Amino acid sequence: MSIAKQKFKLPRKKKKFLKKGLWLYTANENGDSLSAKPAKYEKDYLAFKEGSLRNLLKRSKKKTKEFRMNLDKEVFVPDEMLLTYVNEIFSERYRQSSYKCLIRAKKSKKAVVAYFNFLNAYEIYKNGNDSYANICCM
Repeated sequence: MSIAKQKFKLPRKKKKFLKKGLWLYTANENGDSLSAKPAKYEKDYLAFKEGSLRNLLKRSKKKTKEFRMNLDKEVFVPDEMLLTYVNEIFSERYRQSSYKCLIRAKKSKKAVVAYFNFLNAYEIYKNGNDSYANICCM
């Protein structure tokens, strides 16, 4: 006689809440995090209850405001320097179109924020934070 393993079940509202997020375990010494699915796996749900999971999609308003303030600072550089930045960060096939797009953004009242975002993200990337390289390319 084998004992049937009980299936992991959660209340409907709790399961719906847990499915909406992108959950990660706390980072190890290298900064790597494992993904978790607390709505599906009991082990991950127990980690969620202990508080060792964090929702990647949930940011506080304070953090978001700080993040936007860092990227939206007004910075202007000469076009030649902008070209060197674009050459360093973009692959060869995207360089020309990206450079032209940033020059147009620099002259536009509405799109100038994208220009500022690129320059500020590039500066942060050059100072050693590699995760900002992706923001440069957006």
